[in-house]
Amino acid sequence: MIKIEQKPCGLYMANCYIVEVDGKEFIIDPGVDATQWVKERVKNPVAILNTHGHFDHVWSNQELKENFNIPIYAPKDDIFMLLNDPFSQGTPSSRADVEVVGDEKLEIDGVEVRYFLFPGHTPGCSAILIEDALFSGDFIFKNSIGRVDFPYSNPSDMKKSIEKFLQFKENYKVYPGHGESTDVFSEQASLPAWLNYI
Repeated sequence: MIKIEQKPCGLYMANCYIVEVDGKEFIIDPGVDATQWVKERVKNPVAILNTHGHFDHVWSNQELKENFNIPIYAPKDDIFMLLNDPFSQGTPSSRADVEVVGDEKLEIDGVEVRYFLFPGHTPGCSAILIEDALFSGDFIFKNSIGRVDFPYSNPSDMKKSIEKFLQFKENYKVYPGHGESTDVFSEQASLPAWLNYI
């Protein structure tokens, strides 16, 4: 049984998620001012999971890591964003304890967590699957996709990522980095049109 709580954080309303499985809690994308909200709700946090390295998704990484003494998992190709604040936003520096490479299946405290690499928005942009819930970060949103005009974005990679996502056969519930939830099949219906706009 999976339980999901969500809070839009900061000026950009980036969704921070608390995902509970078997009494263990995963903190996904703790953005600006996420710490207090998380602290009020978790009882047994086991890991912080980042979908990508943009500041509005990793801002509270270090604060929560120190508060709970838990590891940070992040895509290898976005690690530099956690460390170096490349957009000069004043983002507190954090260091990933586990660098996730590509599509990787992990077991964290007995819970299976799968990363799927979908570069384009950022080099390491990924979606995280826990049970039947897919946390898509800024790869796809409801009826939309992540921007590809930022530094380190890559429109060509985004096209390949969309084509990869179109191969998914399971209709997972999708929880994006911004906005409301959707599902795989709904987004597969609208994504081909985006290939022509990128």
